[in-house]
Amino acid sequence: MRVWTAPQETEEIEVDLLLEALHQRYHYDFRGYSRASVRRRLEEARLHFDCTSLSMLQDRLLHEPAILPGLIDLMTIQVSEMFRDPAYFRHLREKVIPHLRTYPSLKVWVPGCADGEELYSLAILFREEGLDERTIFYATDINAGALRKAEAGIYGLDRIALFTENHRKSGGRTSLSEYYSAGYGAAVFDRTLRARTVFSEHSLVSDAVFAEMQLISCRNVLIYFDRALQDRAIGLFANSLVHGGFLGLGGQETLRFSQHSSAFADFASEERIWRRKEALRAA
Repeated sequence: MRVWTAPQETEEIEVDLLLEALHQRYHYDFRGYSRASVRRRLEEARLHFDCTSLSMLQDRLLHEPAILPGLIDLMTIQVSEMFRDPAYFRHLREKVIPHLRTYPSLKVWVPGCADGEELYSLAILFREEGLDERTIFYATDINAGALRKAEAGIYGLDRIALFTENHRKSGGRTSLSEYYSAGYGAAVFDRTLRARTVFSEHSLVSDAVFAEMQLISCRNVLIYFDRALQDRAIGLFANSLVHGGFLGLGGQETLRFSQHSSAFADFASEERIWRRKEALRAA
């Protein structure tokens, strides 16, 4: 007996199979990402690769490995800006930095760093506060192409006016123009800003803790995860922070419903900054 499935049910099956193929063949795991977000991105990918269905896209993915980098670019969000939400960076500067000054050395992690805008924002802030020479930054992402862009530190000149205004509102102590050189329609940020940065592929879905951090700034990443994956990531952050370390999230992200929320205390809740307060037993 043949069982008929509605078009929407068929599409859901196609999404499941494509995500499973991506995981088993290439070890990229998007199965715990927000379903609505995944469906939008896969539809963009289907159109980009001129496929008539997600099944056709899956077939190409399995038999044409060359399309993988392009698919990963479409599956990951790379849109950001320097000093995005300036009030967040002002709170870091005025409220968090005084605590970080008490450490002889610092480690700062930027998970899901995308093209590097947040990394350079933090590197500039730490330089202006005199902490850059004692800080190691870890910039991680699952997208190798994004990491290469982040390491290059090159952004279009048309974006610099917004970056500059955000920097000013964040309490910047100098002009942003001191940190880049302009030419040929692009701004190239000073290489010394990333001299103490480790760029590395790392997945919040499957990878483990790799260092003890004083600050983790992971903003506007968890909103693309489902509840279970959000909880995993927050547990990873809790295990990665030293006692008294700080966690910054995006404006629409919270620890409220996480089973790991008891490991954190509110620090600047209006700007989504928490502080690690107690030991969390590793699973």
